Amino acid sequence: MAIDYAREASQAIAAFTHFINEETLLDLAVRFSEVYSHLAKTSLEHFLVTPVTALPTGKEKGKFISIDVGGSNLRAGFVELMGEPEHGVHNGSEKPNEKIKRSYDKSWPIGEHLKMDQAEDLFTWIGDCIAEIIMDALEDIPASVEAPFGDELFLGITFSFPMAQKSLSEATLLPMGKGFAITSDLNLGKMLSAGYSRHILEPGANGDRSHTENLPSSKRRGLHRLPRIRIAAITNDTVATFASLAYAVKAAPNSRVAMGLIVGTGTNATVPMSLTNLHPTKRGDLANGEAAETVIINTEWTIRGTDKPLVELGIKTIWDKTLDDSSEAPGFQPFEYMTSGRYLGEIVRLVFADLVAKDPGTQLPASLETKNALQTRFLSEVVARADEETVTTELEKSFPSTTEAFWAPARVKLLRDIAYAVQQRSSALIAAACIGLLDCVHDIRIDLSAQNGHATPEDSEPEELVIAYAGSTISQYPEWLKTCQRWIDVLVAKGSAANGSKRVIMREALDGGIIGAGVLAGMTDEIV
Repeated sequence: MAIDYAREASQAIAAFTHFINEETLLDLAVRFSEVYSHLAKTSLEHFLVTPVTALPTGKEKGKFISIDVGGSNLRAGFVELMGEPEHGVHNGSEKPNEKIKRSYDKSWPIGEHLKMDQAEDLFTWIGDCIAEIIMDALEDIPASVEAPFGDELFLGITFSFPMAQKSLSEATLLPMGKGFAITSDLNLGKMLSAGYSRHILEPGANGDRSHTENLPSSKRRGLHRLPRIRIAAITNDTVATFASLAYAVKAAPNSRVAMGLIVGTGTNATVPMSLTNLHPTKRGDLANGEAAETVIINTEWTIRGTDKPLVELGIKTIWDKTLDDSSEAPGFQPFEYMTSGRYLGEIVRLVFADLVAKDPGTQLPASLETKNALQTRFLSEVVARADEETVTTELEKSFPSTTEAFWAPARVKLLRDIAYAVQQRSSALIAAACIGLLDCVHDIRIDLSAQNGHATPEDSEPEELVIAYAGSTISQYPEWLKTCQRWIDVLVAKGSAANGSKRVIMREALDGGIIGAGVLAGMTDEIV
């Protein structure tokens, strides 16, 4: 007997969407706020302090090399900060990107072998990429210029993984996640410096240069001009995103960047917090802990314990449990497994495979039986965007079947409906988490005991609280951003009448990882 696709799809979709309503999302946001407040005060693996105790002024200047190490790609390039216009004159026509110049940008995928090999291999490769960017720049500088970058070139690093820091230029890498096998505590700056330093050709030195053999002759000739690098800033991707937008957009009296948000391969968030709301030992994690009152916090809001509200409200599905159990680190990042790009495609695959298995005599395409065979990028670029005929053609090409007409219209629609539900859930969960975090730090309020609704004070503009966002999932998946912003608007408006004077708006920090690393490198004197 053939499966009733409409009924089965409806039940599966309900498992992902039953909670997406105003009342439940408000309840979820409150629970997130309570969990975050508790973890900030009690946990040593969540709500990590960073050395960033000041925000960019917008006046920072200088040229830096920046790298952004993500879960899937490494990016590198030069960032030049132009600062404010001379004499402080603003005519209102300046654009944010006019304060920042970019050059020699490159991107490389991080191969699976680099994720699984020894840490030294990964950081040697990163050092090679840094040297390649600098040598690209040297090709455009006359050979007669002996030291075009001076003796040292300041480096800003964005690293999309947990780390412990006491100063901006040093960091200890913690277990990485996102498919990386590196679990040891590593001195990040030392590893990066070692990876790059082998490229520096000291005068009269005749060391091992085997790694330069494949370089064009023009670049080999430029090796003697490679500068030393000085690691000026190491930061998390959400902190970099926060800093980049805070620098690029001069805040109006009624507008400020309140939060940094990443939803890409993984997800994380950052907010400024008072040290009084954190675990007492965390003040000692800062070089200037006694002087600092507020610090930018790396929340690590996906790590174990952050899914407590999702368990309490019955939001997790059987497929979430299956994915978690079979992940590289079961139980480590449960909130990330439900919301971010590395996992959304696998959730859709698991649901679709289960439904097809209920249809007697139907065989799932062999290529879809493999873990992670259905990539989130395929969902966002093809399944969510293309017309039915194109989607069918691409499915037949990517996941061929020996069963005649496996990709019939009903199955194509089933896959698209599941994918849409999983995307809607991701957006709604992140919206509730954002509002919960902003309530935790008292930027907005959720008061379910009072009359909900809002009344904007007369003759005043709402205060604009900006969430600086970046990441492939949030920026490339159709409807993700619109859905998340819509629920944020609802939760702010309905959370408390006190929110009537505030608006929370999501604004993209384009290339925030690269730019933010440069901004923080330029802020070194202000922070340390």
